[in-house]
Amino acid sequence: MLQSVLNLVGLGPSVDFKKLKNEGAIILDVRSKGEYAQGHIKGSINIAVDHLANNLSKISKNKVIITCCASGGRSGMAKRILESNGYTEVHNGGGWASLQSKI
Repeated sequence: MLQSVLNLVGLGPSVDFKKLKNEGAIILDVRSKGEYAQGHIKGSINIAVDHLANNLSKISKNKVIITCCASGGRSGMAKRILESNGYTEVHNGGGWASLQSKI
């Protein structure tokens, strides 16, 4: 149970986000447009988690995806949405500012 909660907020098993990014991973920022406008990872894609299910066609199933948001909660929700729709390599990057420092 604890590991599930840790995975949800991006504190699961160690992931080399920098390596994934360098190998072409997509950074998917699931915050609102307003939050994204206040700051984001360069090159990231912004689709708010509330709109993700209706915009899956904008995200390739053939790429590694790293989700991020403000703290890790919404990015965990986005990870579950993607996985339930057949995306196989999705990682919760947690908060965008923290993720940025890792890549």
